[in-house]
Amino acid sequence: MTDFTAGLSFELDPFQRRSCQALEDGHGVLVCAPTGAGKTIVGEFAVHLALAEGKKCFYTTPIKALSNQKHADLAARYGPKQVGLLTGDTSINGDAPVVIMTTEVLRNMIYAGSRALDNLGYVVMDEVHYLADRFRGAVWEEVILHLPEQVRVAGLSATVSNAEEFGEWLVEVRGDTTVVVDEHRPVPLWQHMQVGSRVMDLFAEDSREGHIRINPELNRATQEMERRHLPWGRQRPDRRGGSGPRAGTFRPPSRNDVVRQLDAKGLLPAIVFIFSRNGCDAAMNQCVRSGLRLTTEAEVAEIRAIIAAKTGGLPEPDLAVLGYWEWREALERGIASHHAGLLPAFKETVEELFVRGLVRVVFATETLALGINMPARTVVLEKLVKYNGEAHVDLTPGEYTQLTGRAGRRGIDVEGHAVVVWQPGMDPRTVGGLASTRTYPLRSSFKPGYNMAVNLVHRVGAAAARELLEQSFAQFQADRSVVGLSRRIERNREGLSGYEQSMTCHLGDFSDYANLRKRISEREKTLARQSSTVRRSEAAASLEKLRKGDVIAVPSGRRSGLALVIDPGLDPNDDPRPLVVTEDRWAGRLSVHDFPSEVVPLGWVRLPKQVDVRSPRSRRDLAATLRNTGIQPPGRNRRRSSGGAVEDAELAALRRALRAHPCHACEDREQHARWGERYHRLLAETEKLERQVAATTHSLARAFDRIRALLRDRGYLRGPETEDEVGEIVTEHGRRLARLYGESDLLAAECLRTDAWLDLDPAELAAVVSALVFESRRDAPTQPRLPGGGVAEALDNTMRIWAELEDDEGKHRLDRTREPDAGFAWPVYRWSRGESLEKVLSAAEANGQELSAGDFVRWCRQVVDLLEQLRDVLGGEDPVGATAIKAAASLRRGVVAMVT
Repeated sequence: MTDFTAGLSFELDPFQRRSCQALEDGHGVLVCAPTGAGKTIVGEFAVHLALAEGKKCFYTTPIKALSNQKHADLAARYGPKQVGLLTGDTSINGDAPVVIMTTEVLRNMIYAGSRALDNLGYVVMDEVHYLADRFRGAVWEEVILHLPEQVRVAGLSATVSNAEEFGEWLVEVRGDTTVVVDEHRPVPLWQHMQVGSRVMDLFAEDSREGHIRINPELNRATQEMERRHLPWGRQRPDRRGGSGPRAGTFRPPSRNDVVRQLDAKGLLPAIVFIFSRNGCDAAMNQCVRSGLRLTTEAEVAEIRAIIAAKTGGLPEPDLAVLGYWEWREALERGIASHHAGLLPAFKETVEELFVRGLVRVVFATETLALGINMPARTVVLEKLVKYNGEAHVDLTPGEYTQLTGRAGRRGIDVEGHAVVVWQPGMDPRTVGGLASTRTYPLRSSFKPGYNMAVNLVHRVGAAAARELLEQSFAQFQADRSVVGLSRRIERNREGLSGYEQSMTCHLGDFSDYANLRKRISEREKTLARQSSTVRRSEAAASLEKLRKGDVIAVPSGRRSGLALVIDPGLDPNDDPRPLVVTEDRWAGRLSVHDFPSEVVPLGWVRLPKQVDVRSPRSRRDLAATLRNTGIQPPGRNRRRSSGGAVEDAELAALRRALRAHPCHACEDREQHARWGERYHRLLAETEKLERQVAATTHSLARAFDRIRALLRDRGYLRGPETEDEVGEIVTEHGRRLARLYGESDLLAAECLRTDAWLDLDPAELAAVVSALVFESRRDAPTQPRLPGGGVAEALDNTMRIWAELEDDEGKHRLDRTREPDAGFAWPVYRWSRGESLEKVLSAAEANGQELSAGDFVRWCRQVVDLLEQLRDVLGGEDPVGATAIKAAASLRRGVVAMVT
């Protein structure tokens, strides 16, 4: 450690020193500290230790951008020969003693038994809290569970409230692990709200830990604004009854005004989080159009040089369609956007310029907050709501902390600033709650999958695999939750015993009597539901028999009285909805809900062939015709049929048994009954908890067994089905599946097993394979355009196999494989056939698809990744394997071939 610290230009903080010391003493370590606190120093010390001991160190990250950044940092420190990089599409010096890689690469190495693991001494897991990620989190736990015992793990995590729990699990599965938690931010963070043109402190000056108070001046300002303004987009009616924008309509401050104000207060550089890609690009363009410039002439020259170095390989014909010139102009003004839809080369350029201080404001989505080292002096949040892919949801305290944690550059800023832009309906207390909450529990998302199952059976056997799954953090947390549930069950059992005593009757077994009452109540409810269903069915059947011109009675509601049927409104896929005109000239459709019992026509009127119910005159004439029929609606005081339960044999027998029971004659029967009702309510709750415990205990091992059963049915595993599982083997098809990694791993293996992708040319194979990796945005066209040739048939085969697999998954009570999505088939097909980027993106736009250049490149690379997996699994001698090689090569050109 003395050697390591001698090369640093600063003193280590206490938490850094404790963490490094634990590693040097031979322990694993889990470091939990805020963003920007300097956790990566611990990872770099693990690298230093490995090199000093003549061992290897793997430095893993969740995303390629972070891997690229870490590779550049460590190569600059230790020299390019000592440091390698392995991501999905990049391989640089993979045999080096220090290799930076995405976590998936390390997982695949472990399953393949790679010789690269020989002499591995340390694994750094940066952003290890990522194991909570719903889609990729399981990879982290697979790695932690499977790494050789002698490898020491250095986990670097954001602050989580259950760090000790996570650390206890690491001790169980990895041996001695030191947990170091530090909640101190090296650069203090000040919280603000922008209300109109004013930036105000969120908290009062006298706030202190545990006694946080909202700034009263801010409260007054927001309340005054609430009184004066409506939310953006809402309109206040004017006095003449119309509506239109008025002075009271709220308009948020423009992005240009926000940036200028931050600049005037010396709060740049800033990251403005906007939870929309289009919003980020629009904000950048607004600032450029307004003439905003945040750079000097000397800085512009430096910016141009970096842009040229980073994007010099872009094909000249593609620059216009990429929006290169507008993007470059914004950068030269010190303004940028950053989101997942950007071209990788653009994104990397923005990151470097921002780190160098040449870009002064970045409009970004939340993807920037993960891992990438782009701190700012100020972070601005336009809203506290984001779209999560399914719905608009409020930011959690953890997300708020992750985003605002970017504010305050260590060694540069004395303090950081977080600014939330106020809008109507936003309560400062809500913002204060987000800013002051310190509870961010880490929850495992680990669960076994098909690829994992065959790899585990192959490597350690089914019995040992079940034990390994029992050791996962997911099962560790589940078992801990069972402890709490078991305590509740125990307390409930004590309560049941007390209730049982309170309902004791001297005449007989009141528990038995209470059970009879409960069964009678349940039977009555069942019969009432059945009766209601029957009545609705009878009403629907009678509506289907109505004819044009029938006079009917609407029994209740606003439309009660006589009605004339204009159109029966029959629908083969739904209940009838007849169009009627009533006595008071109302025209509209009725439904089965308007009739509690069957409808009987009271008479009939001849109507003309064409009836226009939209005409007031027509409605008036029809209402007069209805009145002139002389038909009277049924009397309102007529005795209605009881809607109660119909008497049946079972209910009658239960009531006889109740009356015959000795406790029926007890004077305190109703008092005892109240205790009986409480007893049964608590019993139902207790039984539900017991089912929950049974489902939680050994849940992962049981899911693994169900997966194995499906894999045996489909020929991927072969062997005994008993729990000793000695002799269960992975078949040839299973060995293929073991080397297919992805969300649709088994579907891909099934398509290979059944020759669903045979006889396709390279472009066709790329199009079909894309359906297994692509996922359309919600606003995408439901019927994407498809290429001709064999693509349609191959996709039909793929969909048929998926449907059969989904049925099997339902039978085995497993999570369903995602449905294939052909939304990228047409663009990737055209690109594979050599068409220009402009033509491909224009065709996608003409088809109603919103496909940015960055998205196009990202999806192409995922298709390439799966094609190369097919190549590795099948080999070049296989017809599909040979086609996969050509298809991957056809996609690796132009912007897709640019490695960043």
